[in-house]
Amino acid sequence: MTTITLDGRTFQPADVLAVVRPDASGARATAALEEGARARLAAARTYIDANFMTDDAPLMYSFNTGVGLFKDQRVRMDEMQEYQRRTVYAHATGVGEPFDPEVARATMLLRANAFASNYSGPRVAVVDRLLACLNAGLVPVIPQKGSVGASGDLAPLAHLAGAICGFAEAEMVYEGKRLPAREALALAGMEPEFPLEAKDASALINGSTVSLALGVLALEDAKKLLKHADIALSLSLECMRCETKAFDPRLHAARPHQGQAATARNVLRLLEGSLRCTESARHTVFPDEARAPGTAPPPRVQDVYSLRCAPQVHGPVREALAYIGGIIGTEINSATDNPLIFDDEQGGYACISGGHFHGQYVAQAMDLLSIAITDLGSISERRLFRLIDPTLSYGLPRNLLAGKKGLNTGFATVQCTLSALVMENRTLSSPGSVDSIPGKSNAEDHVSNSTWCGRKARTIVENAEQIVAGELLMAAQALSLVAEVAKDHPIGRGTQAALAAIRETIPPALDGDRWYHTEMVDALALLRSGAIVAAVESAVGPLE
Repeated sequence: MTTITLDGRTFQPADVLAVVRPDASGARATAALEEGARARLAAARTYIDANFMTDDAPLMYSFNTGVGLFKDQRVRMDEMQEYQRRTVYAHATGVGEPFDPEVARATMLLRANAFASNYSGPRVAVVDRLLACLNAGLVPVIPQKGSVGASGDLAPLAHLAGAICGFAEAEMVYEGKRLPAREALALAGMEPEFPLEAKDASALINGSTVSLALGVLALEDAKKLLKHADIALSLSLECMRCETKAFDPRLHAARPHQGQAATARNVLRLLEGSLRCTESARHTVFPDEARAPGTAPPPRVQDVYSLRCAPQVHGPVREALAYIGGIIGTEINSATDNPLIFDDEQGGYACISGGHFHGQYVAQAMDLLSIAITDLGSISERRLFRLIDPTLSYGLPRNLLAGKKGLNTGFATVQCTLSALVMENRTLSSPGSVDSIPGKSNAEDHVSNSTWCGRKARTIVENAEQIVAGELLMAAQALSLVAEVAKDHPIGRGTQAALAAIRETIPPALDGDRWYHTEMVDALALLRSGAIVAAVESAVGPLE
């Protein structure tokens, strides 16, 4: 089993996925604190305990004071453990359905990595407890709603903290069962009781880490989705025997955006060797094409926007993801609680209050992700919509139907469902980062709303995955329906590899209607598995 080490400085999104998601064999990597980071944390904490944790030490926010507007109220050392406990209780105000285990696991991992940077000041034991729970498969039950993204994700992180500390009210999922946290910890062989000491509670709950966990997962899924969108586009181009001039590198050099040029290169790589997207192929009369055999088709000249302008739509998505990746990459290795401690280079540490818990970076990045992926799903739906109408698809069977017309309906209802997801995404893509309601007696007079931004971005990506999976499914159906009549004009090496990968899991619907829900679910699972991209890249080399 692979072990990923946390040092708070070099952690990558791929490391998060390795720990959070099982691989093809069902295994996950474990996480461990890097030894150098462990030593730095221990040294800092030794200094804190000796110099900050006395009743005559200067007031330092949340080390020896209350929080919020009680920032000037000293907490005495004999009350410190009880103060930590009550801080968690006071902030455990989340509501709604819990986050799925992936998000909870990512949050635990990213919080531990933030501590490894040695700016937060918790005990090493807190980091070890987080990682022990993570590696044992203990998943805190964290309600999704209640965070405003400043002062970090207080409510959801308090539920996480209460779970790992074994609070009676907290819950965990262990081996598929939702249990009281204390019971789950005991079943996993861990001591249920884990008292917190000075700064531990605020370190655990103060930071925009739930927002970040959502952001990492949404971004990584969006990056995979974009490759599938280029593949789906290429399959649709083959279905409709489209012009490929719109993907000519000379054209994209005249408007030299890197993103659109990369999409165009991907399409040409996928279509390499294709005879389907040619003038000769267009002379073949497709099943529902409105012209007599032997008559020439009208000149194509150029295709509609959802086909011809795809590089100009997919391209900005690619560049948006690159920008968002920079934000998320920085956040992964950032300390986002308050206050932070700093080595004063004289053997001591200074405590500085600031606002790194404010999630505006993540909030705005997730709003951009939402907008970009909504449009990616929108243009995909416009292409798959064309596939069911023979007047728009140049003669493909209406509704991509095989079997008796009327008795069977075909894929029109699949398109209808996917259009519903497009509309849902359009509503969800309305920016949340511009919204702010002051809280806590105006102590928090501007908040980021980053958790909601992350939640809706992840939903948008999931919806768009289903939309693009639908385009892959329907384009494959279209190609199968005309395989015989178009056999003299083979499709490209890359598109053929994609079609073959789809057909390994989903046979064509050649006998009439089926329970299409099953095929839609299978297509989504196939997209998420990466099998289609792997097959394509094996045939034509890496896509950009």
